[in-house]
Amino acid sequence: MARFATEVLAPWVWVLTLPFAVAAAATRELWPTVAWGLVVAITASVIPMVVIVKGARSGRWDGHHVTNREGRLVPLVAAGGSLAVGTAVLVVGGAPHEMLALAGSMFASLVVSMAITFGLKWKVSLHAAVAFAAVVVGAVVYGPWLLVLVVPAVLVAWSRVELGDHTAAQVLVGSLMGVVVGGGGYALLELALRSSTS
Repeated sequence: MARFATEVLAPWVWVLTLPFAVAAAATRELWPTVAWGLVVAITASVIPMVVIVKGARSGRWDGHHVTNREGRLVPLVAAGGSLAVGTAVLVVGGAPHEMLALAGSMFASLVVSMAITFGLKWKVSLHAAVAFAAVVVGAVVYGPWLLVLVVPAVLVAWSRVELGDHTAAQVLVGSLMGVVVGGGGYALLELALRSSTS
């Protein structure tokens, strides 16, 4: 069960699906939802995951979850660079402010992750961070009923400890980071961008 939760609820899965959910609420049209969702999903999830899988296969880090802290530098930098390109596409293309807020909160989460991982030299749980950020973003976008997503978020957080990939403290800090930086960052950015365009 722990291995299943870790794989099915991995960060790339949340980051792949969340942009489409946010785009759907922002545009309420099929093709804009697909277009803007794809920009963020590809640059924030698909491209970084390709880098991670290739690195894992070549032995640069210890698997596609990059459980060794030292191996996270290239994947995090690649994710940040890719997302920066995606954000530029959103800006140039005139994407809804909700999509810019989502990309911005994801970028902020990457910066904080790097600060903790390499500044403090501590292995925070990115599984927990991404899952709990998605819970908050979902609740902000669709209302409090989407807090039901806390169930799979807790499940994946538990799985990281159960598998021995993280301590309870690393998962707790990751969860808090997700709520505050990922989720809270989205809410603040969305409000600021909405105010600036109204």
